[in-house]
Amino acid sequence: MKITQKLTVAALLVFTLTGCGNDSEEFEFENQNYCLDEKFKDKVAIQTVTLQPVTEGIHLTGSVETNPDKVVHFVSLVGGIISKTYFSLGDKVSKGQLLAELQSTELSGLESELKNLNAQIQVSEKRLQSAQSMFQDGIASEADLMQAQTELDIHKSERQKIISNLNIYSASTERGVFQIKAPVSGIITSKSIASGTQITAEGEPLFTISDLREVWIMVDIYATNVQNIDSGMDVNINTLSYPDTEFKGKIDAVSQVLDSDAKVVKARVVMENTDLKLKPGMLVDVVALRDRDMEAIGIPTEALVFDDNQNFVIVHKSDCDMKIKKVEILFSNNGLTFLKSGLEENENIITKNPLLIYEQINN
Repeated sequence: MKITQKLTVAALLVFTLTGCGNDSEEFEFENQNYCLDEKFKDKVAIQTVTLQPVTEGIHLTGSVETNPDKVVHFVSLVGGIISKTYFSLGDKVSKGQLLAELQSTELSGLESELKNLNAQIQVSEKRLQSAQSMFQDGIASEADLMQAQTELDIHKSERQKIISNLNIYSASTERGVFQIKAPVSGIITSKSIASGTQITAEGEPLFTISDLREVWIMVDIYATNVQNIDSGMDVNINTLSYPDTEFKGKIDAVSQVLDSDAKVVKARVVMENTDLKLKPGMLVDVVALRDRDMEAIGIPTEALVFDDNQNFVIVHKSDCDMKIKKVEILFSNNGLTFLKSGLEENENIITKNPLLIYEQINN
């Protein structure tokens, strides 16, 4: 009886080893004993694989920049001394908001000139009334009347010019200062003044306001990738500041001129930035998606098990019928891996925690 049992065990062992040898040639290993229990099943995910259009991810780098068409550099039209500021770098400001006050001798000059013109206008109005009366009585000529009218018009025009200048400079005669107000709404991205700063007319910009609701991603394209990047390509953008957020955009234009400093060709991606997450100067990783005009089995990269310099997946037919299959990778891109071989369309694979099941089947 013992001899018979030993022969039976030996026969089964030979059969099992022979079966495993055949499967290894096909790069498959069938599960004979392990079944998914209901408790562990909640920790895995099963997905049906399909043919998908193949897109190759080309990894690039870039940085966030302001849209130059939406940037205002404020230059003062008058010289003087900044008496007070009401803003800081990075502040969000609205159009017309008071940002600073400027004391200037030009304000005193304009006010004095305005008073003088008001007096001259009063005199010119009386002269015109007198000329009209004399013209009606036949004492003055029409030329005298026209001269008086012209003199009054000239003084009024000069007064209006001064009033317009005071309005342009936002002059406050009560406070004796020019008020510097925000010409547009946006974010203060640079500031070069503080209380006590002396400035000159039409000198360096006092501050810069940028509308960051739309920004540019300037992408660096090195020589090896120039032929692969074209306008209109979709891109995925990631930043260290928001590791769980992927921004999607499209290449708007590719420069035809080499950047002599960085030795790269620049590409531009115009991005909506209504939540203001993307900030000028921020470095980003860019993946340009190139259509390969072909289809292949695509699976989540997390479904792969790497062991002994080979890649495997777990094919699931039922909770007690699972199989390890070796696969060959075409390439991986943005969390998706395209396969050369190893899987057929509509097969089901484990895509979550496949390593745990792989070890259970092997054991």
